[in-house]
Amino acid sequence: MTFVITDACIDVKDQSCVEVCPVDCIHSDEEDRILYIEPAECIDCAVCISACPVGAIFADDDTPPESIDFLGINALWFDDKEAARKKVNEFAS
Repeated sequence: MTFVITDACIDVKDQSCVEVCPVDCIHSDEEDRILYIEPAECIDCAVCISACPVGAIFADDDTPPESIDFLGINALWFDDKEAARKKVNEFAS
């Protein structure tokens, strides 16, 4: 299992999750509208879930149906940042 950051993070990027992550697997660049969890680095500790003030983080199996696209968007960012950003922008429109 891994965790995913969903649409509730768009334009929030509170970063409380970054501060508590023991393996520094949550990333973004300045131009990003959300944060992303590196699935290969995540150790499934779930600390980020309770740290998120907007409830944007879910275990992959618990991701709400309306946010399921963020599983792919999250993983895509680590291979193609521009494509992931485009998908986030489309979702936010």
